[in-house]
Amino acid sequence: MSFTSIDHPWWPFVFILLAGWLPTDIWRFMGVWLAGHISEESPFLVFARTLATALVAAVIAKLVLYPEGVLAASPIGLRIAAMVLGFAVYLKAGRKVYRGVIAGEALLVGGLWWMGQV
Repeated sequence: MSFTSIDHPWWPFVFILLAGWLPTDIWRFMGVWLAGHISEESPFLVFARTLATALVAAVIAKLVLYPEGVLAASPIGLRIAAMVLGFAVYLKAGRKVYRGVIAGEALLVGGLWWMGQV
């Protein structure tokens, strides 16, 4: 069964529910349920946190080094500078994620605007 196998207007919503939401939310609900029963220092939770951090780092590296779409037209130096600035602001601002994201985005958008690409 695939996305295009049924030709009804409601099918995309059912497909999203079955293929996207349901498999993901089962693990989320189990995580919430188990969170009260697992110590924060347990090896399992430390491994899960490490794995999640590594996955986020890999996605960020892919977006910076091998972007698609409009971001691919931007210079790699600008993308790396925006990433470094965002991380530095994140650390300086007391590990506030939104501040790092805003700083990195500001540099990226400002650099693209200055070069006439925005």
